[in-house]
Amino acid sequence: MAWSYRKRIKIIPGVHLNLGKNGVSTTIGVRGASITFGTGGTYINTGIPGTGIYNRQKISGNRNSFTPDNIDNSPISCQPVEDRYNIFSADIQEITSQGMQRIKDAIIAAQEQRKELVKDQLQIRSSLKKSQFKLMLGYIFLYGFIKKTVSENHKTDIDAQRNAIEQLTGQINDCCVEVNIDFDPEIKEKYETVIRSFMKLSASHKIWDVTATRSEDERITRSAVSTAITRKNARLGRKTLVDIRSEYEPLWIENANGGDLYIYPNFIIMYSSRQQFAVIGFDELDLRDGAVRFVETGTVPSDAQIVDRTWAKVNKNGSPDKRFKNNYQIPVVKYGEIRLATKTGVNEEYQFSNFEATNEFACSFKEYQKTITSLDVIS
Repeated sequence: MAWSYRKRIKIIPGVHLNLGKNGVSTTIGVRGASITFGTGGTYINTGIPGTGIYNRQKISGNRNSFTPDNIDNSPISCQPVEDRYNIFSADIQEITSQGMQRIKDAIIAAQEQRKELVKDQLQIRSSLKKSQFKLMLGYIFLYGFIKKTVSENHKTDIDAQRNAIEQLTGQINDCCVEVNIDFDPEIKEKYETVIRSFMKLSASHKIWDVTATRSEDERITRSAVSTAITRKNARLGRKTLVDIRSEYEPLWIENANGGDLYIYPNFIIMYSSRQQFAVIGFDELDLRDGAVRFVETGTVPSDAQIVDRTWAKVNKNGSPDKRFKNNYQIPVVKYGEIRLATKTGVNEEYQFSNFEATNEFACSFKEYQKTITSLDVIS
């Protein structure tokens, strides 16, 4: 084992990310022991605090990035279906990427520390109430020198307790994982393009979380629909997690049947609760996008494109089936679709009424993802 000398070991309370032309790395840990990881590998750093002596050892290699496919554009329809393929992610406790486990551990450690601080604060608040009650009794029952001495003692206790509560409040607020980003201008511009396109996508008139699909036999149903789906309204936006502090507010995707997604500059949090969450690396994520032809039986969103029309009941050649009375036309619209998946178990699918915004976000995200996952680790 080769030991070397370094002037200073940077000690951090949480996570620091550094992105640049020469590489990207993430280092987390405590004094004397930390982990640095990125696409070039994962390293464990150990040392003796105060001496400048440290050791750095590689413990894992590179990861392969995703390879996107096209999405099937066969006509689909929204129907409650049974005998269906449910679309949902695996148990959230199993989804964390191997290289992201240390970030999850840091978040859990911050949560535990916050619990202890809150517990201490509650005890001091209880003592403060008792001191205030004793001071009130002193004003009522004590007189002269005794009253003055006792009152001053109680006031001193109260001041000290209030000061302690104020200090603990600051410590509780600071008890989180800090994510510090140092972008090169060109990478920063790519990430800001992701943000702009995401906000444009969030303004789509309709956003759905697709939760189930089922293949349809068109000969039996006498319709143009090849796939029936179940979907629920969803929202996109920007939302902060209390356990993580960053100069960049994460991109938030609501999940109808599992943990919501929070996209940070170099990792993603799938979050159900403070006890149920996962951390996903960008190199693990497979984002696929495309257009879908949707037989819209409901109201057509104003930002959607009507690309065709069909009949409620159709013949094999697409003409209306005249055996059905009151047969009527139905618009076929073009929606955008995004699918998110990882080998660890993420499996989510979304539809957007604005196809152009969907395509714009997907392209900007994959361009940014490709850039940062192709960089080497910074020492």
